[in-house]
Amino acid sequence: MSLTAQPAIRTGPARELVDALAHDPVGQSSPSVYETGRLVTLAPWLPGHDARLAWLLDRQRPDGGWGGPGGYALVPTLSAVEALLAVLHRDGPTAAPAAAAHRGLAFLAGALRGDPPPDLPATDLIVPALLTAVDRHLTGPAGPPPGPAGWADRPRLPLPPGLDPARLTRVRGLLAAGRPVPEKLAHALEVTGELAHRAAGVRPSASGSVGASPAATAAWLGRPEPGAALDYLRAVARSGPVSCATPITVFERAWVLAVLIRAGVPVRVPEAVLTGLRAAVGASGAATAPGLPADADTTAVTLYVLARLGRSLGVGPLAGYDTGRHFCTWPGEDGASLTTNAHVLDALGEHPSRPGVTAARRRVTEWLVARQEPDGRWDDRWHASAYYATYAVLLALADHAPDGAARAAVERGVGWLLDTQRPDGSWGRWHGTAEETAYAVLALAGAGRPGDARIAAALARGRARLSELDGGDDGPALWHDKDLYRPTLIVRAAVLAASGRAGRASTYPAPTMIRIA
Repeated sequence: MSLTAQPAIRTGPARELVDALAHDPVGQSSPSVYETGRLVTLAPWLPGHDARLAWLLDRQRPDGGWGGPGGYALVPTLSAVEALLAVLHRDGPTAAPAAAAHRGLAFLAGALRGDPPPDLPATDLIVPALLTAVDRHLTGPAGPPPGPAGWADRPRLPLPPGLDPARLTRVRGLLAAGRPVPEKLAHALEVTGELAHRAAGVRPSASGSVGASPAATAAWLGRPEPGAALDYLRAVARSGPVSCATPITVFERAWVLAVLIRAGVPVRVPEAVLTGLRAAVGASGAATAPGLPADADTTAVTLYVLARLGRSLGVGPLAGYDTGRHFCTWPGEDGASLTTNAHVLDALGEHPSRPGVTAARRRVTEWLVARQEPDGRWDDRWHASAYYATYAVLLALADHAPDGAARAAVERGVGWLLDTQRPDGSWGRWHGTAEETAYAVLALAGAGRPGDARIAAALARGRARLSELDGGDDGPALWHDKDLYRPTLIVRAAVLAASGRAGRASTYPAPTMIRIA
């Protein structure tokens, strides 16, 4: 099909989206209850404190919790409750914080006895640290803060099933002995309490952050001492609430461009953005942003984008993540990520003639196929929704391993997407969302068999529903960090790409129509 015969794609919004990557290099991400609560406790001296406190109070749910559904409420609720107790200890009786803390404690008493919390980064460190802090507020030498009568007499909050405080004890032991912690733990340095202050081996990055985290930076800084760390905190917290990770420069740029490239959206890529992506890739790969370690996920998506844009750097930087069976997100990873391996397969598939690539592609393909759920979906540790993981794996297999067992897995995945479309045309784990609908539309358009009438009908309903939804900017936070978050421009790119792609299932694989400014 020629370009002129395809349905029109909204190139104006796409161009604006890509231009925003250069104009706002820090990146855009939704605010986090967890991270904002940590700043309320750790940095009351930071401008915007009252706005952060008011924002926390405003975000409390009617049931007393904070954050996402189910177990996703545990970490943000613990952070908010601890922050409110700290405010009451510092500032004395205040009706709104006391009442909110009381309701939050009641919510936690039930939530902590439920299922193990979801697999979010550092949950096994954060939950024991916050439980200890809450217990100290209520039963410590200073006595309970002013609040409802008898609230300190409630039973001590239990550690939820499946969590062991031993790892937190080991991390704190490293700092107490003056030894550096692993680089990836800098992102959650706040869990170490007072030991985080000017911790040995921990230094702010070029951006001034510690671990690209406002909370970790505030814990390391301790007090408002002039320097790059204070400048970073003032910049990211000037409007009040903060996100879990900032900046997200490389992550945002790579994911936005990867989505648009794959969908064939014609946009102009600023040279500065491409130069920045190339510069971000070192011998060990690329990191999401300064202050975070390089990882295979960011590296793979960056290499894929650069290869598709004629700026290939090869796949050498991925070698250090190859375990022999699959690719780890970083060395020493607990568990494994399916979307990381899907993105690795994408990167490898753009370099078929490189030594060792054929064998690596075969291993990754087999590993991904073996981890498909019986109903046809894939789940992953970096996103709350199976629609994101299924989208990533389906397109990687369809593009780079289209035959045999991989094709059968693709058919099962497509079947799951068709079976789980909602009556209104949307898709979603808890309810239909623009983001999840976009992933389903892109996956069906890219991996479904051309001419399939059922797929064509599902795409038409999905695209129609996307035109009615909010565009993704105000949807739920679904991505995994210390708390759930939403990378705004990445979600917007997926929604935009799906809106212009849904009617073009027969064009698989989509042509790349990216121009470099």
